[in-house]
Amino acid sequence: MPVKSVTVRVPAKVNLQLSVGPKEPDGYHNLVSVFQAISIFDDVTIKLSEPGAGLSISISGDQTHGVPADANNLAAKAVALISKEYDLTVDAHIEIKKSIPVAGGMAGGSADAAATLVACDAYWHAGIPRDQLDAMAATLGSDVPFMLHGGCALGIARGDVLSPVMTRGSFHWVLATYVDGLSTAEIYEKTDQMRGFEFDEMPEVPTELLSALARGDAPALGRLLHNDLQSAAIAARPTLGRVLEHGIDSGALGAVISGSGPTCAFLVRDESSAIDLVVALKASGLVDDVLRTHGPVHGARVISTSR
Repeated sequence: MPVKSVTVRVPAKVNLQLSVGPKEPDGYHNLVSVFQAISIFDDVTIKLSEPGAGLSISISGDQTHGVPADANNLAAKAVALISKEYDLTVDAHIEIKKSIPVAGGMAGGSADAAATLVACDAYWHAGIPRDQLDAMAATLGSDVPFMLHGGCALGIARGDVLSPVMTRGSFHWVLATYVDGLSTAEIYEKTDQMRGFEFDEMPEVPTELLSALARGDAPALGRLLHNDLQSAAIAARPTLGRVLEHGIDSGALGAVISGSGPTCAFLVRDESSAIDLVVALKASGLVDDVLRTHGPVHGARVISTSR
């Protein structure tokens, strides 16, 4: 029987380590990043439409601010990519239920692109090999391949060449989020300006951090959290520095801005510590919202199919 709809659930991510090399002639940077998928999810559903209707998109949920419902959405670009590759006629509607903060350094758009690739594969019975799906994901954005896999991974090159990272147990996080995001391109540009044109240090694999993950050693991991974009994000929004300090003073094991920000991620010892930190951050008046989550979790996967 033909499939009428497919729903895929996809997580957010935090960067435990983000090391950024100098700007290359092509305008990009070589990266070394350690990703962890966390339990904040978007759901992407693809449904059958009337013949000739083409593709349409609707956005719902509590994180819809600034999300395009047109061809500029990465989910639409994912559909276009698959339909072109497999010569498919697209008469479908995509529903994106968003809980991942937008422009927050948590790969919300990349997550939806990854979920859409998985949904399209199941919806059209395309049978896309995993390595090809990974390659298609990389053309949509450097974070998209990781959102397909989830868990913990080391990313090199543009962050899209992945190796799985061994972890023990679960890690508890508290996230301070904001309605107004930061531009990834602007934060990279500000980082380059702050370093100067003579900067030439290449990123290295963080062996101590990987060892802490393998041991499940949250206190050690907290001390090793690092992001080369953090100084630029704080320069762009000085409040973030105060938030990071407040979280540490309130008992967090470690704190880091995720990706290009502005989300501030705090590693805590356990669920009880997470609840205490949520209360402290909300009382500070420095953040728009506070979320409690854990990781690692699975990447994009089908959760329901209707026939």
